[in-house]
Amino acid sequence: MTLRLMVLVSCVSCLSWFLPLAHAAEPAGPVAPKPLFRDPVFDGAADPVVVWNTKAQRWWMFYTNRRANQPGLSGVAWVHGCKIGIAESADGARWTYLGTADIELPADIGGAEPTHWAPDVITAPDGKHHMYLTAVPGIFENWQHPRRIVHLTSSDLRKWKYESALTLASDRVIDAAVYPLPGGGWRMWYNNERDKKSIYYADSTDLFTWTEKGKCAGVGERPGEGPYVFHWRGAYWMLVDLWKGLGVYRSDDLETWTAQTGDLLGVPGQGADDGVNGGHPGVVVAGDRAYVFYFTHPGRNGTISPDDKQNLELRRSSIQVVELVEKNGVLTCDRDAPTHVVLRAPR
Repeated sequence: MTLRLMVLVSCVSCLSWFLPLAHAAEPAGPVAPKPLFRDPVFDGAADPVVVWNTKAQRWWMFYTNRRANQPGLSGVAWVHGCKIGIAESADGARWTYLGTADIELPADIGGAEPTHWAPDVITAPDGKHHMYLTAVPGIFENWQHPRRIVHLTSSDLRKWKYESALTLASDRVIDAAVYPLPGGGWRMWYNNERDKKSIYYADSTDLFTWTEKGKCAGVGERPGEGPYVFHWRGAYWMLVDLWKGLGVYRSDDLETWTAQTGDLLGVPGQGADDGVNGGHPGVVVAGDRAYVFYFTHPGRNGTISPDDKQNLELRRSSIQVVELVEKNGVLTCDRDAPTHVVLRAPR
């Protein structure tokens, strides 16, 4: 073999090693816009959860809506009185508003003017869809009123049947997050507002009957809301809205949780509607990649803070998305880098 041919073969051999690495590192999928989504009716989209709709062959985003653009609403009445919004996407990057979820609650649970908050939606192995929804029995100007988590079921993700109101740790519970236990059954984490807004949990064998378990050790000691649990990169993770970013907790068994040093989305971003800390997340794991969907109050400076002013710009909220990065058991994300979203139909 000539020296020139030997060099050529050697170079081709080297390229065969580097090409797969270059391909693996190259971002794929469309870049998500900023903001990702704004509700076209009330401009108050928040608390997103994204699931695959098998019948529609599309991704559906369920979200809390607030009447952000409605003048004349005093106190926090603007946060009340809306149904759950739905948006649809084929790829996770471009979203279209579909309307609201068809939910009817009994009068003793929803009141005459029901408020729907913070849904979590899961699909059971039998194909039935389950929603765990925070129900507030009316429209109120302050936060001092009962709220319960209710269980709904559906065959098409649009029309929902009321099953029950759960009996949990108090009369003021919000923000359910449900995930299957490794040994069978299900676990729900939620916010108990009566106990300094701590994270509590309950277990179920069938998604219908739940047994209260109390405060979630390792997580509940720090006030927060909007927990979301997922499995990725060989570990279980919980993200919790701390109102100054997202707290991160790691577990090997869904029993023992360890808090990560350093929160996510606590530093305001530079993108449109992203210059404030991120709140109340939902996560989609897509193969080896994971995406955090979160919301912002873009009209506020710095971090999210309580607001009862007649300022419509302070009230509006937008949905954003960012890709997670895991390294040595630590989660990070770069909200200012382009987010290439790759969401394909689950197998």
